[in-house]
This record gives sequence, C-alpha cells and structure tokens, in this order.
Amino acid sequence: MRRVEVVAHKKEWQSIFRDECESLKAIFGDELILLSHIGSTAIPGIHAKPVVDILAVVRSIDRVVHFNDKMERVGYKARGENGIAGRRFFSKGGDERSHHVHMFQTGHEDIARHLAFRDYMLAHPHEAERYSQLKLRLAAEFPTDMEEYVNGKNEFIKVIDERAKRWVIRANGDRDVF
Repeated sequence: MRRVEVVAHKKEWQSIFRDECESLKAIFGDELILLSHIGSTAIPGIHAKPVVDILAVVRSIDRVVHFNDKMERVGYKARGENGIAGRRFFSKGGDERSHHVHMFQTGHEDIARHLAFRDYMLAHPHEAERYSQLKLRLAAEFPTDMEEYVNGKNEFIKVIDERAKRWVIRANGDRDVF
C-alpha cells in the first residue's frame, strides 16, 4: 500500500532530477526533445511527496513503447496512458516511488499546462504556500488513501491551471502558447 507522505522541500531533488535526465537521454537519445522538472519537487520551499516528476517531450508518442524494456531495466514500470490520453507514464520505486516520467509527443496541450503550473507557482509564492498547506492537510487526513489525497487537490489544481494559463497568455501577448 502506498502511504501518503508529504515532506519539506529538499534541495537534492534538483540534482536527482538532473541525474535522472542523463539516464533518460541515454535511453531515448534523439527521440527526446525536452526534459523538464515539474510537480511540487520543482518548486522550492513547498512541501511535496518525495517523488521527482519529469516532463519528457518526445518526437513520436507511438515509438515510446519500443523503449519500455530499457526503462524497466533502470527500474521504471510502464503504465501506458494512465488516465491522460496521449501520455505515456512511467513510475519508479514501486510503493516507495521516487520518480514519475510523464511523456508527451511534441505539441500535446498538457506540456504547456504542466510548465505553466510550475512557472506560475514559482512566480506566485503565496499560491505555492497555499498549495503546500493543502497537501499537508490532505496527507494528514488521508495518510493511507492516495486516491482521496489526489482528489482533494483536484479543485485547487484546476483553479491554478486556469490562472496560470491566463498569466502565461498575458506574459506572451498574442502568441499562442496553449
């Protein structure tokens, strides 16, 4: 059973991300276009589940399946779309997860959404702190129910996603970023 663990931010998450990127580059080579640190471990100062989330943008989502064996050899479990159409999701560490890789083909709308959420939180520390406090409360309320923990964050995330989208559009003028 996966326990809901939320901990204070750790500086080493950034170096763990960088190290894992090297492993992913060795596996996927030219198929990879971009690797970005996303999720709460990418936002200094807030509490997070100790799982490093990596956004990977690839040339062709259909070719990702050809790398599943290599991913498994370095500890990942291939989980298919795992609830998001067009994504390939990998987790590492079993019930003691350490990494998630969210792979999307270039141009997928969730790429911009993930990056906007992260960048908005970095630029709005008061919102990041609200998110941190929500996660602490939910982890205390649902220590053994990951589904309820995730469900408890959904409304907050939807609101921030919408704010982040408007924020990015304002910052980029008329350029279409979503």
